[in-house]
Amino acid sequence: MSRDRAAEIAATGVTVDVGEATTRYLLYGLLPSWFVPGLADWVMHRRTRIEDTAGTKESLIHSLMMAEVGVPIALTLRYEVNPLMLSVQLGGAAVHEATALWDVRTAVRSEREVRPVEQHIHSFLESLPFGALAALMCLHADQVKSLVRGGRGDPDAWRLVPRRPPLSRGYLAGIAAAIGTCVLLPYGEELLRCVRTGLRKKPGGNQKSVEEKGR
Repeated sequence: MSRDRAAEIAATGVTVDVGEATTRYLLYGLLPSWFVPGLADWVMHRRTRIEDTAGTKESLIHSLMMAEVGVPIALTLRYEVNPLMLSVQLGGAAVHEATALWDVRTAVRSEREVRPVEQHIHSFLESLPFGALAALMCLHADQVKSLVRGGRGDPDAWRLVPRRPPLSRGYLAGIAAAIGTCVLLPYGEELLRCVRTGLRKKPGGNQKSVEEKGR
C-alpha cells in the first residue's frame, strides 16, 4: 500500500480491530463453510455406493471423525479458550488427522473408488481444522503461553470457564440446525444404509423374503 493511501486511511479515523475481525471470520465464515465439503463428501460416498463396498466400517469411521471435530467445536462455542480448551482442540485435531488416514486406507483397501474429486474434498476437511486452530491460537497467544508453562499461576487454566459474553442463542441455534441438516441427517442416513445392506448380505439375511416368495 502506498504512503498516500495509508495516510488517507489514517486521516479518516477508521481503524480495524483485527481480533474482532478474525473472530467474526471464524464464527460466520470458516465454521459455516465447513459444512459444504462435509456434505459434498457424503454425496461422493453415496455415488460410489459405500454400502456395497467399504460398508459400515468406513461409515463408523466417518462418525468418529465428526465427533473428534464436533466435540472441540461445541466446547469452544460455549467456553473460554484457556490451556484446557487448547489441549482439547490440539488433541482433537491430531486424532482427527490420524483417523483421516485410517479412513482413506479403509476406503482404498475396499472396492470403493476414491475419486480425485473426493480426495480434493478431503484436503479441505483436513486443512480447515488446522486453519481454525491457528487463527484461534493467534487470538489467544496469552493462553498458548500459559499452556506452554503448564498453566502455572492461572487458577482457571484447567477448568471450563463459560464464555463472557456468551454467543447469542440465535447463532447457536443456527449452527445446531446446520449441523443437524448437513451432518447428522446425511451421515446418519449413510450409516443406516450401510447397516441395512450389511444385514442383507449376511448368510440367511434374505431367507425370510425367499420363503415368503415361495408361498
